[in-house]
Amino acid sequence: MTLLLLEALGALLLFIFIVWWTMFSGRRKGELPESVEAEKQAAVRQEQTPAGADPDGSDRGDGSGPR
Repeated sequence: MTLLLLEALGALLLFIFIVWWTMFSGRRKGELPESVEAEKQAAVRQEQTPAGADPDGSDRGDGSGPR
């Protein structure tokens, strides 16, 4: 019984260590500046919109505009 408890404790400690390591082993100087983050988000939005389409979705051709 003691061996099972020690094994469970070891697994729990290993799990906590892995979670801690992944949460706090980020960039050395913290997060990126806001300007870089804004550029990354703009690039992602540009990739997601189809070629020739307006970002607001108003080019459906029926003249109704965004819904």
